[in-house]
Amino acid sequence: MIKRCGLLLLLPLLAHADEIGSQYKAQAEAGDKRAQYYLADTYFSSGDEKHALYWADKAAQSGDPDAVALLAQMMMKTDLPNARKLAEQATLAGSESGEITLAHTLLNSHAGKTDYPRAITLLQKAAENRDSDAAVDAQMLLGLIYANGGEVKEDDAKATEFLKSSSMLSRSGYAEYWAAKIFELGEPGFIQPNKQKALNWYNVSCVEGNDEGCEDFDRLSGE
Repeated sequence: MIKRCGLLLLLPLLAHADEIGSQYKAQAEAGDKRAQYYLADTYFSSGDEKHALYWADKAAQSGDPDAVALLAQMMMKTDLPNARKLAEQATLAGSESGEITLAHTLLNSHAGKTDYPRAITLLQKAAENRDSDAAVDAQMLLGLIYANGGEVKEDDAKATEFLKSSSMLSRSGYAEYWAAKIFELGEPGFIQPNKQKALNWYNVSCVEGNDEGCEDFDRLSGE
């Protein structure tokens, strides 16, 4: 299950409400905290944040660190300082997804003082474990950091390397498309909208075989 970085709202998966997380519901309702976390994560992936929040909160109260990380991820859209606090808590409890969210908040000035060296260290550690879902997000964020520049020197070669590596762990052109979308929309406190960079990464995504990258390249080119 590919985790989300919280940088943008991806299109929700199409699924009927009573089918979402059906494999976890019985155990979750019986109080299994890990099943509660998986159910919350499944709801979050489908775009149902109300139910995701309910089950993540239950799992977090039972001591599941990944559920705390998921709460931090959901909070990034509304309360970055508290998202950072929750992500720190999850990281200290051993959550890899917590490390990704913590790194993301450390890159965003709206969450507090930025700390790029620590963020990069966290991401590099997570990126090394290629058998983990966290590696997908870690490499995407590393690619975005070097594509953006700012507090680190812009490095297109490193950006390309990390984004392509992330896509190889998920699906072709996915990370490049994600980077393009972030540059198109921006993220206050971290990424300024940049049409040229968005077009560049949409084009790379398209060349890598991502149809959405081709469609959005054509759309943005015509604006």
